[in-house]
Amino acid sequence: MPEPSEPIAFETLRTKRLLLRPFRVSDAQPLTERRNDPSVAEYQDWPMPFTLAAAEQMSRSLAELAGPSNGEWWALSIADAADTVVLGDLALKLEASGHAATVGYTFAREHWGNGYAGESLGALVDWLFAETSVVRIAATLHPENLRSARVVERCGFDFEGRIRNTWWGDDTLVDDWSYALTPELRSAWLDRPTAPPETVELVEPHPVGLRHVIELQTHQSQDHFVAPIAASLSQAAVPPFEEGFGDSPDDPRVKPWPRVIQADGQPVGFVMMEEPTEHNPEPYLWRLTVDRFHQGRGIGWRVLEQVAAQARAWGGESLLVSWVPGHGSPAGMYERFGFVPTGEVDDDEIVARLELAP
Repeated sequence: MPEPSEPIAFETLRTKRLLLRPFRVSDAQPLTERRNDPSVAEYQDWPMPFTLAAAEQMSRSLAELAGPSNGEWWALSIADAADTVVLGDLALKLEASGHAATVGYTFAREHWGNGYAGESLGALVDWLFAETSVVRIAATLHPENLRSARVVERCGFDFEGRIRNTWWGDDTLVDDWSYALTPELRSAWLDRPTAPPETVELVEPHPVGLRHVIELQTHQSQDHFVAPIAASLSQAAVPPFEEGFGDSPDDPRVKPWPRVIQADGQPVGFVMMEEPTEHNPEPYLWRLTVDRFHQGRGIGWRVLEQVAAQARAWGGESLLVSWVPGHGSPAGMYERFGFVPTGEVDDDEIVARLELAP
């Protein structure tokens, strides 16, 4: 590895679909187009309009650099595998004598949604950990920039917290979300199970091992879509009471049905339904959480199959659910399963119903 004070030589990196290469002066035109797109610039602080002259100067300066060096921002271009189209860029700043890095990324709007940002960022962090002295990579972003949050989360970055009053945009003071990645976190993320589990079971919560269940969590970008498991368990233990739904707090409006989701015998999530009662005769899927290390394995779908079967066993002819709309919402999974929005909105959540076949 080079000494921390020396520039780190960088040539190219390749992924299955992408080429990560040093900037060229010819990258100025796509850089100008990206930075002048309001959707790309929404959470950024570069001057608008971003002129071609500024892009040419920036591209020329970056093209002259052999690679990243301590204390300076450096960037590389992301192109398709044939190097015919520039898709975006990755920025990097080394700090702490080359032992820490901060990363950022922007991609042209027409290339969003293809996983390019995560694919290129993953390649860069693996190169940093393998070929340099970097042991910590940080990323900060606007809390409303959920697309950007999903990029770092899909690379294994860990959410470290909210940094108060650090970002100005249009003279508005807001906060930053802070993420970080270490070699250990990256290895744990890459080693996580990704194949569908052989078994998915819904078991009653038990005090033994409950701490491990409470520690399960979703990604930070999903935080406003899903309640923490500890909060769900507290509501299961002390069901909410609302005037008009029961005669007293001893007659709550809901009868919780909480279950721990186990995949191949390991706790991976939590689900809770409302059993049908006199006050609420239609079963309701109240909570569904799958730990971030186990998402993408088809577990949620198999849980939906089991809760639908349970609703039928209760004699239900339909099953209700609700979700908060927005990027990252579980709406797509529910609608693919057969839930249809009813047109009702309850406390800003879209209500949907699944008709249960006999």
